Amino acid sequence: MRKALYILGELADTDVEWLASHGSRRHVSQGTVLIRKDEPVKELFIVLEGRLAVTAADGKEVALLLSGEVVGEMSFVDSTPPSASVAATEDTQVLSIPRDSLRAKLDNDPNFAARFYRALAVFLADRLRVTTGRFGYGSTAEDAHAADELSEDQLDSLDLAGVRFDQMLKRLGGA
Repeated sequence: MRKALYILGELADTDVEWLASHGSRRHVSQGTVLIRKDEPVKELFIVLEGRLAVTAADGKEVALLLSGEVVGEMSFVDSTPPSASVAATEDTQVLSIPRDSLRAKLDNDPNFAARFYRALAVFLADRLRVTTGRFGYGSTAEDAHAADELSEDQLDSLDLAGVRFDQMLKRLGGA
């Protein structure tokens, strides 16, 4: 859930309201592939309930995404097809935000764009830090533990993000 919390913690309440009002709640049945490797992604997703598995080309599961996770953000940022597939491991509910609507909002609202891209940068940096820590690149076990710690600013932001996520769920009729 940390990914979505980074995003929701950086956005303003009006931004979160925009995402909820321009996205749609979508049911994804167990086994349904939401994102296919090498196929363009037309939506950005936030997992509201359920679980999604990220699977590499070799069929190996590389990540499990739970409530609050964001899906499709990398392809959104760099406009390249995904390098992995994402499928529901159980019946799942997502907020689906059309790429074109989000792109138009970003193009026409520079304040929203600044907050949105900062949020993406923060959690992508966190993902990279965690990944490099797992592989032990230039770090000790103590460094890897410290990289997983959150600053007071991050804790405050995550607390606010949790409240925003709950509000979004209520608005979408799921809490």
